[in-house]
Amino acid sequence: MVSHAASTSDGPSAIRGGPQASADTPAAPGRASDTGAMRILVLSDIHANLTALDAVLATVGSVDAVWQLGDVVGYGPEPDAVVGRLRDLGATGVRGNHDAAALGGPEIEYFNVDARRAVEWTRRRLAPETRRWLADLPDRQTNGAFTLVHGSPRDPTWEYLSTTTEAQANLEFLRTAHCLNGHTHLPLVFRTTEDGQIETIVPTDGTLVRLDERRILANPGSVGQPRDGDPRASALVLDLASGELHWHRVPYDIAATQAAMRAQHLPERLVDRLVRGH
Repeated sequence: MVSHAASTSDGPSAIRGGPQASADTPAAPGRASDTGAMRILVLSDIHANLTALDAVLATVGSVDAVWQLGDVVGYGPEPDAVVGRLRDLGATGVRGNHDAAALGGPEIEYFNVDARRAVEWTRRRLAPETRRWLADLPDRQTNGAFTLVHGSPRDPTWEYLSTTTEAQANLEFLRTAHCLNGHTHLPLVFRTTEDGQIETIVPTDGTLVRLDERRILANPGSVGQPRDGDPRASALVLDLASGELHWHRVPYDIAATQAAMRAQHLPERLVDRLVRGH
């Protein structure tokens, strides 16, 4: 069990167990891998926003595991501290395009001016142990019935999974029952129907989605830079005991993150968008 009840700058209050292992083959819907994790916190697009991350950790309480879906760094002011927090929690997960760019990858060539400036700053800032942790992340991970990617099953780094057409096409590339993805910064669920169509669910704070025989592609939304008009941090808890996905929207001290960004001379447009949630 991982407890977040008293997260501080020195780390979580209590940790038992390590990262969750990957499975090589699909599992039945509602089952994780053989690690025994039953209540799993799923995070994406933290973007070096430690204040938002700690607010989420304090709100959701104890969990058995933490899965992250990439873009741990980029945009925000505290990349080393965020990676350190995840490392201390034994978090497992995947690499996003900003993570790859921060390590010196060519992904930066596709970034806009502000994103590029932020990643260039991040490159200069990363500690060696942070680089090693990010470099060890795969672009895809399978945990029992769930495939973890940043983008999509067919393009784990770059594709934005935001329409039913894209969701339908990606089911052909999904070798597990369900997919957990990020990248869009939008909480969103695509679920198959009995007649072979795709339905869309837009989760808000408190939304519950049950796991059953229908396949699901679920996005927890962004912890560190939400873009759905709600500036609160977004995350989900996967409860395998009840067979539910539960979305949380968590207020945090946005002004503190903005002040930290300004202190590092990060782009003002990135600072401003936090309060707007867009």
